[in-house]
Amino acid sequence: MAALTQKKTCGQIMDEFKEFMWNPRTREFMGRTASSWVLIVSFYVVFYAFLTAVFSFSMWVMLQTIDEYNPKYSDRLTNPGLMIRPKLDTLEVVYSLTSQNSSWENYKESLRILLEDYNTTVQEERGINCTSGVYNKQEDTGDVRNYPKKACWFLRQKLENCSGIDDPTFGYKDGQPCVLIKMNRQSTRPLHFISS
Repeated sequence: MAALTQKKTCGQIMDEFKEFMWNPRTREFMGRTASSWVLIVSFYVVFYAFLTAVFSFSMWVMLQTIDEYNPKYSDRLTNPGLMIRPKLDTLEVVYSLTSQNSSWENYKESLRILLEDYNTTVQEERGINCTSGVYNKQEDTGDVRNYPKKACWFLRQKLENCSGIDDPTFGYKDGQPCVLIKMNRQSTRPLHFISS
């Protein structure tokens, strides 16, 4: 029993490892002959080349179905959609005039944050001044597809009492609250009908 469990010395282990890496008698490298290595390497080259070709072809087919301008699927409402602000869980604006502004502070803050994008400086930086009554069509420029389009200016002063400029409480303090309804951008050109 002791002969079966005899431990190998470090030199014996290194000799066996060297013989495994390169056996000069059988001319094997890591237990395989050169022809065996050529067959294994060529098999995996062909196998992975085939997988790469299948993946590339699948991606090419999928990319042919994608429109570069409009998403194929959308989880949003179809245009035109509406946004109501302040954002509420229900369509009721409920607050108390007798208490301090804590009952309507969230509504006021929601409107203030929304209307920050409609300040004059922001609109002049991000948008363009459009002619009233004229469709604002912006073409792509040269080879640049989906060139960033700019929206027409909408200044918050147009909202008059609901702009938050003259009355920062948006009418909630006086019991005449402002509720803003915003129509989302339309992606189609409006049609003009001629009545006969």
